[in-house]
Amino acid sequence: MTAVSDRVAAAERGETRIADRVVAKIAAQAAREAVSEPPPEGAAPHATVTVHRGAARVRVGLELGYPSDVGRQCGAVRRHVVERVQALAGMEVPEVSVQVERLHITGPGAAAQGRIR
Repeated sequence: MTAVSDRVAAAERGETRIADRVVAKIAAQAAREAVSEPPPEGAAPHATVTVHRGAARVRVGLELGYPSDVGRQCGAVRRHVVERVQALAGMEVPEVSVQVERLHITGPGAAAQGRIR
């Protein structure tokens, strides 16, 4: 017997299952990478994932800078999340829902801005 003949065929070894929380961390990191402006302290993107039959449905919550093209940024987040989850977890991503939870003012004078009554 050689070492090659002792190997178990791929179909007989089983499969690797990636936990939903791992896919959620990949998605949150991808969202962080896709956003053009870094979020304020403590407002990092977060994600929840449901995996069913090898496909991940992702919901991402994030804060965006304003003024900006919110639609373009959400599209960039969707595309980047799909790419990264497919590349790192090997899963199809048929749905990415992006929820903008808050807009924060960016640019010069942003620190001076406050709530106006």
